[in-house]
Amino acid sequence: RMTHARHAIDVTIVGGGMITSDLILPSIYHLQRLGQIGRIRVAGRTRAPLDALASNPSLRRAFPDASFESCPSPGASPDGYRDVLPSLRPHEAVIVAVPDPLHYRVVMDALACDQHVVAVKPLVRSSAEWQAIDETSRRKGLYVGVEYHKRFDRRALVAKRHYADGRFGAFVMGEARLYEPYAYRRSNFQNWFTCDAADPFTYVGCHYVDLVSFITGLAPVAVSADAVKGRFPNGNEAYLWASGRVRYENGALLTMTAGLGYPDAAAGANDQGMVLYGEGPDGTGMIHHDDHERGVRHSYVDEAGAAYRYVNPDFFQLVPWDGPGLRPVGYGYESIAAHLDAIARIESATAGLDDAAALVGRQREIAAIDAAGLLPTVGNDLTNALVAEAARVSIANGGAVVRLYGGDQPRVERM
Repeated sequence: RMTHARHAIDVTIVGGGMITSDLILPSIYHLQRLGQIGRIRVAGRTRAPLDALASNPSLRRAFPDASFESCPSPGASPDGYRDVLPSLRPHEAVIVAVPDPLHYRVVMDALACDQHVVAVKPLVRSSAEWQAIDETSRRKGLYVGVEYHKRFDRRALVAKRHYADGRFGAFVMGEARLYEPYAYRRSNFQNWFTCDAADPFTYVGCHYVDLVSFITGLAPVAVSADAVKGRFPNGNEAYLWASGRVRYENGALLTMTAGLGYPDAAAGANDQGMVLYGEGPDGTGMIHHDDHERGVRHSYVDEAGAAYRYVNPDFFQLVPWDGPGLRPVGYGYESIAAHLDAIARIESATAGLDDAAALVGRQREIAAIDAAGLLPTVGNDLTNALVAEAARVSIANGGAVVRLYGGDQPRVERM
C-alpha cells in the first residue's frame, strides 16, 4: 500500500486515449477509492475522447462510483492541460499519456508548474531532451518516472535476482519480439505514428531494451536498426515493421523485432517474448520468457475479438474483490501504483519543512530512488534515450551502426 503524504495526491492525466482507458485510469480509480489519490482530472486535445472515456462501459462497471474532471471543459482551448496545470497545487502528479513526439513538451510544461511526473515510455527521443528534463527535475526536486511496467513482471524480477547471483552467467546473445495488433493501424495511430515521428523499434521495442539492461545491469553502446514502410488506412506513410540490433558494453548482442501487424483474428492481443543466453565458466545459462503464452486460454461464445485466445492474467485484469465493482490486478497496475507511491513518499518525507529544506529533502529522496534502480526514472533512463535517438538515426540512414556515448556530454554518432 502507498505511504500517505500530507494529503492524498491529486492526479492529472494528459491524454485520453487507449493506454489511459485500458491501464492508467482504472489504476488511478482504484487508488482513489483506497484513499491514496485525491482529485482526478483528464485533459485532452478534444472533447470526444474524454466523453468516450467517461462513459466507457467497462470502467463504469468496475468503478460505479468513480468519475474524473474533464479538461478542457466546453469552450476551453484544445490544449486543456495547459489551462489546468497552473491551477494545481505544487508537487501533485501529472501522468503524461500522449503520442511520443509530444512527451517532451508536456513533461517540461508540468515541471514548469512544479508537478511530479509519470510518463508512458519512451520518455524522450533524444539525449538533448533527456538532459533538459533531468536537469530541470533535479534542480526543482521533482520526480519524473517512466512507465516501463515490464520491470514489475514477477518473472523479470526473478530473472534480475538470479542474474545478480551469477546463475545465468554473463549475458552474451539474445533476441526479443513485440508485435502489436493490426487494429492499431485503424486507431488514432494513423494520425501521428508517421515516419517522422515514430517507429516500432523505439515505440514498443524499447520495453525489451530497457528490460535487458534492468535484468543484467549492462548498458547499450551501439545500435543498428532498419524498418519497413507501409501506409495507414488514411494514407499516411509509416514504419510498420522494424528490426534492430543492440550491442552492450560487454560485447553482448540483442536482436529486437517489432511491428504493428499481429493478426487481429489470432489468439492473444499481441505476440511478444525474449530469449537471453549467458556464458558461464563451464556452460551456458538461458532466460526464456514467452510473454505471449502465459498458460491461460479462453474460448468465448460472444464475437468480440478472436473467439479463441491466449489470456494474460499477469499484466492487467479487472477482477472481483470484497469491495464495489472490480479491482485491477497485475504488474501494469503495480507499476502505476509504485510511481505514485514514490511521489507520496517524497512528499511525506518533506511535509512541514520550509521551502529550502523541503527542496533538499526531495532531491535526496529522488537520488535514492534513482540509485536503487527498481523504478524507471529520468535519472536512470539516459541509455534508453540514447538508444531511441540512435535507432532513429540508424533507420534514417539505412541501418547504419550508431554509437552511444554517456557521461557529461551524452550523444550518438554514426560509426
